[in-house]
Amino acid sequence: MYYDDSIFNNVGKVDLKKRLYNFAKSYLTKVFLEADIVINGDRPWDIQVKDHRFYGSVLRGGSLGFGESYMKGWWDCAALDQVIFKILRRKLDQNFCKKIPDTLRKLKYRIFNCQGKRHAFKIGEHHYDAGNDLFTLMLDPYMAYSCAYWRHAHNLDEAQEAKLELICRKLLLKPGMRMLDIGCGWGSLVLYAARNFGVEAVGLTVSQEQAKIAKERCNGLPVEIRLQDYRDVSGSFDAVASVGMFEHVGYKNYKAFINVVNRTLREDGLFLLHTIGSNRTTTSCDPWLDKYIFPNGMLPSIRLLSEVTEARFIMEDWQNLNVDYDKTVMSWYRNFEAGWDKIKHTYGETFRRMWRYYLLSSAGGFRARYIQVWQIVFSPRGDVNGYRSVR
Repeated sequence: MYYDDSIFNNVGKVDLKKRLYNFAKSYLTKVFLEADIVINGDRPWDIQVKDHRFYGSVLRGGSLGFGESYMKGWWDCAALDQVIFKILRRKLDQNFCKKIPDTLRKLKYRIFNCQGKRHAFKIGEHHYDAGNDLFTLMLDPYMAYSCAYWRHAHNLDEAQEAKLELICRKLLLKPGMRMLDIGCGWGSLVLYAARNFGVEAVGLTVSQEQAKIAKERCNGLPVEIRLQDYRDVSGSFDAVASVGMFEHVGYKNYKAFINVVNRTLREDGLFLLHTIGSNRTTTSCDPWLDKYIFPNGMLPSIRLLSEVTEARFIMEDWQNLNVDYDKTVMSWYRNFEAGWDKIKHTYGETFRRMWRYYLLSSAGGFRARYIQVWQIVFSPRGDVNGYRSVR
């Protein structure tokens, strides 16, 4: 008698898949419960699973699988920012086993200089050139794409203008001074400083779309916008600022970046660094953010910043604006959702879910104090009369 073994093999495969599925579901249900997140629960921060592939995706891919499965619509949540807040506050991200691909990715950043000069324009092409229509509807009139300052502000427009004012005052800008903005974006800071403080300014960006808008907006002002890598800048400046750009520099290039500031800043000048920061020293960023939003991004830590600035600068002031970034990103998210119908035919639903995940996970990260945002003022030699902190 003839027996078809493939029948039993197929049965075995089905049984194995079922076992793996049940294990993944049971394991993740317990893990999320540690953060008070109930799968298919009825609260705003409870995860609603739409496709059973969600479990395997998260178990195999960790944070990358979590974000990708959201993009695919395999799960949803009424308060995604709260889900991320609870996960990070409870440190669930550390509970998942280390994945071989993630280990290899981190090894890549150790071996190669992924933010070297030949990669300088990649972030501009991938992220900041995504579309000026997208950023125009999401940001404030100045198009400031960094943490706003909410101390006395009632809305995003007021908070971003307050941030620009704060930076100019921290740099002690006066008419006739010359300022360098490394990573000028759409020109918000150089535009504000030239209009309100009477300075000449040079702004650097690696985004063609940003440069185009910045030049248009600064027309008629003593402002020069350069499509240029920071390593190629020349000249002498009374003040140097870098707002929301240092996250793209990479630890292998910190010394080169600081040397550029040291070379271009006059001895009696000030340097303001505004950057998102990590509580822990790492050499790479979250794998989902690395793949979809900020390729080759990396957040500095206090240790890394102190190592590279030691013996080169005196730290005059250090302010943490962390909670202000939560408000800022949530404002961007509301603007994005309110204006989606104007751009939906250009970007599509997958992009919408990707961008929503990016904004709301960022808000949750700042709310959980998982990441910080710092404004640090440095001087080459120190003010003998003492630098007075501005708030």
